[in-house]
Amino acid sequence: MKHLSILRPFGRSLIILSLLLLQACSGASIPVLSENARVLAFGDSLTYGVGASKGQDYPSQLAGISGFEVINAGVSGETTSGGKKRLAQLLAHHDPELLILLEGGNDFLRNQPLATTKANLAQMIEIAQAKQIPVLLVAVPQKSLFLSPSPIYAELAEQYELVLVEDTLSSLLRTPSKKSDAIHLNDEGYTALAEAIYQAI
Repeated sequence: MKHLSILRPFGRSLIILSLLLLQACSGASIPVLSENARVLAFGDSLTYGVGASKGQDYPSQLAGISGFEVINAGVSGETTSGGKKRLAQLLAHHDPELLILLEGGNDFLRNQPLATTKANLAQMIEIAQAKQIPVLLVAVPQKSLFLSPSPIYAELAEQYELVLVEDTLSSLLRTPSKKSDAIHLNDEGYTALAEAIYQAI
């Protein structure tokens, strides 16, 4: 059985690679970014990096992987209603080449109407697109036993022709070794998220 022990590490690598590539793109693509592109990572505690060691939040790790200037605009506890209020000013101030939008989890935790969450996300997408800033959308799992991505993200990606990282976050939050608590990632989880986002870019 020695051959099985030799293959086992490769099996783990394949599982990790598959996890990073679990994303659905709606036929859209992101324009090629400049070498030192400024990217705005916008969202809640999963962007801010709750559960991560210092410098291990996903925006910091994405910056390290890509060489881009990635601005962490995450606010812990924020809902899409709060995000909608502050996005335009941040886009005007930073003028990014790309917006990464990862928000909605706190809406789900607080049982906000799904239609309201979707409308708020749509408005944020429209704010960015009005400034001709491409948007990469990251799907957040809905409150359910299996932590599957909320369908509103795929619907928005199709409507606005966005690149969507659909299954990655849900898969990571179903994996105990990638979490710091029930709703946040740990360093390994944020690494995997950053790599999946980089693959999508």
